[in-house]
Amino acid sequence: MTQQTNDNIEYSDESFWLKVKLFAKKAGREVIDNALCLYYAAKRPDTPKWAKTVIFGALAYFISPIDAIPDLTPIMGFSDDLGALAAALAMVSMYVDDGVKSQAAEKTAAWFD
Repeated sequence: MTQQTNDNIEYSDESFWLKVKLFAKKAGREVIDNALCLYYAAKRPDTPKWAKTVIFGALAYFISPIDAIPDLTPIMGFSDDLGALAAALAMVSMYVDDGVKSQAAEKTAAWFD
């Protein structure tokens, strides 16, 4: 699934999973868990279009190689991603139900445990 965001940054499932695969450990558990919660919330059929737009915008920023703070910067590299993901989660929290949280936790555990 490819989604165009307002800033002409393109989101795709393939790019999302590649970023997670390559940077999960470096990004940290909290960043990955937030990204996965958003990802699975977007997959819910009852998540409205406005919420999916917010989600795909945050995920596009996460996978974008152009960041406010480059992801290769030690320690601080993913702090901007975490901020964008957390803000999006706050906006769409009503669509992050227990099923979404469970899916995200299971996948996060697979990467970190």
